[in-house]
Amino acid sequence: QVQLVESGGGLVQAGGSLTVSCAASGSIFSINDMAWHRQAPGKQRELVATITRSSTTNYADSVKGRFTISRDNAKNTVYLQMNSLKPEDTAVYFCNANIRRSRWITVVEDYWGQGTQVTVSS
Repeated sequence: QVQLVESGGGLVQAGGSLTVSCAASGSIFSINDMAWHRQAPGKQRELVATITRSSTTNYADSVKGRFTISRDNAKNTVYLQMNSLKPEDTAVYFCNANIRRSRWITVVEDYWGQGTQVTVSS
């Protein structure tokens, strides 16, 4: 079994910074791509940033230059550092990982965390 647990969300003023983390645990052989998504009230979930195992990154246009995704492969953890936060960044932030659970299982499966709330006040 695999679990992804996010942490680090909270309330911050506009212009401030916050870092959220997501740790994967359980039966893990390797983790390929990891990503952060977010969902604001009444809106569809959207992709925020992705990072490959070799740390190639991609960002949504709305967060480019303000957010930085990184990972620690030894800790099976992905981070999202958020700077210059805006009220429109308010959302539940979810991490996502493509995980191979065993050397005998070639299938890569998609796992999601439960989400962490980030609220940016104006």
